[in-house]
Amino acid sequence: MISIKSSREIALMKEAGQYNMATFRELEKHLKVGITTKELDKIAHDFIIKNGCVPSCLGYEGYPASICISINDEVVHGIPSKRKIKNGDIVSIDLVLAYKGYHADATRTYIIGDVSKEVEDLVKNTRLAFFEGVKQVKDGARVKDISIAIEKYAHDHGLSVVEELCGHGIGLEMHEEPDIPNFNDNNNTRLKEGMVIAIEPMLNLGSKEVYVLDDDWTVKTVDGKPSSHYENTVLVTKDGYEILTGDD
Repeated sequence: MISIKSSREIALMKEAGQYNMATFRELEKHLKVGITTKELDKIAHDFIIKNGCVPSCLGYEGYPASICISINDEVVHGIPSKRKIKNGDIVSIDLVLAYKGYHADATRTYIIGDVSKEVEDLVKNTRLAFFEGVKQVKDGARVKDISIAIEKYAHDHGLSVVEELCGHGIGLEMHEEPDIPNFNDNNNTRLKEGMVIAIEPMLNLGSKEVYVLDDDWTVKTVDGKPSSHYENTVLVTKDGYEILTGDD
C-alpha cells in the first residue's frame, strides 16, 4: 500500500534527510586514496549513532555493514572490507539512516583522483539523469514519467540503464511502494501529494547486464565496465517536489 505522509511525518523525514547529508559531509573529510571501505563504514556508523539516528542497512536482510560502498564495476550493495581506495576509482556510497523511525536514503558517486573523460561523464550524467527524472515529479504525474525521462537521458548520452534494480517509496520502511524504475515499464501509478520516494538512476558505461557475487549482495556489471549511482529522497508536493537529501 502506498503511504501518504502527514505534516508531522514529513517534518521528521526532513530531519532524517539533514542527518543523512551531514553523514556524507563527514565521510567526505576522509574519502581519499589509501582508506579502506571498512574504515569509511565505521566513520559513518559512529557519526550516525552519535547524532541519535540508526544505520538502516545494518542487519537489513542480513546485510553486515552500516553503508554500502561500491567501486568501479560494482553497481550497488558492495560490502565494506579491507579493500583500499585507489587513485582512479569511482566510489558509490549508498547511505540510509532512520531518525525517530523515519528513513532517508541517498547515494553519491565520488571520483577519486584521475579518471578518463568517459568515466567522468558517466558520473556527471548519472547525476543529471536523476534531475531529468525528478523534474517530472508532482501531484498527479505517473511513475513512468520519471522512468521515461531517466531512460531517455541515459540513452541520449550513450549509457545503459540497469533494469534489475529501481527506486522506491520510503518512510517508516526503507523500501515501500511504489517501485520507481529507471526505464519505462509502463507503470501508470499516480504520484500524490505527501508521497515520499527515492529516485536512483544506476547507469553503466557498457552493457546493462549485471550479476550478483557469491556474497549474495554485491551487484557487478557483466562486462566489467564502470557503473555510477545517484539517489535522493524526494517529497511529492502539489506543484512539484522537494528533495530531502540535498542536491549536490
